[in-house]
Amino acid sequence: MSAREEAAVMRPLIGITGRRFQLSVLNGADPRYGDRCIDTSMSDFATRIAEAGGLPVHLSYDTDATAVCDWLSGVVITGGQDVHPACWDGDTSVVRDIDPRTNPLVHDLERDRYEVALVRAAIERRIPVLGVCRGLQVLNVALGGTLVPHLPDGPVSHLSAEIAPTDGTVDHVVTFTQGSIAADLFGKDTITNSWHHQAVDSCGAGLIVTGRADDGVVESIEVPGRPILGVQWHPEWMKSNDPTLTWVVEQAVQRLADHGPAGREQRSPQ
Repeated sequence: MSAREEAAVMRPLIGITGRRFQLSVLNGADPRYGDRCIDTSMSDFATRIAEAGGLPVHLSYDTDATAVCDWLSGVVITGGQDVHPACWDGDTSVVRDIDPRTNPLVHDLERDRYEVALVRAAIERRIPVLGVCRGLQVLNVALGGTLVPHLPDGPVSHLSAEIAPTDGTVDHVVTFTQGSIAADLFGKDTITNSWHHQAVDSCGAGLIVTGRADDGVVESIEVPGRPILGVQWHPEWMKSNDPTLTWVVEQAVQRLADHGPAGREQRSPQ
């Protein structure tokens, strides 16, 4: 069987990032193991990627970002804490000195560094990348962009009081640039959910803004001509079938067809 024929019958490996924190933060956890860490990822991502035909793989911080890209056909950078301002020349004086393993809501520089390295390695290998919420911001920072540290109150609510999962409310409309990946997926505009208080300020190298909310806040970014997309909302929590997770699987299938199964060059001859 040729590499192309083999790729045609394989499901692409899609790497999904997550968080690390101590068991002591979980209600009811056995205190004897409270200082042990666990790696977690939102299962909604894996479920929807599997439904779209991909093979979801949860990535630990210990998974070397460069080496794992020899095997992955797609990457999803997920939501979570704010990106540490040290990663984008922001104001570090406002950062609380709290261990992210015991308070998973604060910054986590270890996660930031891992995801930035993963984005750069994936882009270098022309692996499709989807950034979700924080993941959009990581994508931007990885390419040299900056962030708005805190959005002021305005006519559009970006930090929704609604409980996930939801498709959002009618006041959170995102309008897309014609000819962009996002416009191809959604059309002229769409209604999304929203759970963020930071946003893209200046775009990183090669990135362009392709979607904005009615107040001008950046809601999607892309690299023209490349399978690289960041969205500020949470497609994994949309009740409807948000096409972005299907998109990253389809792009990964195409890469697999073009390049054959990843890791082939590392396998020993039979």
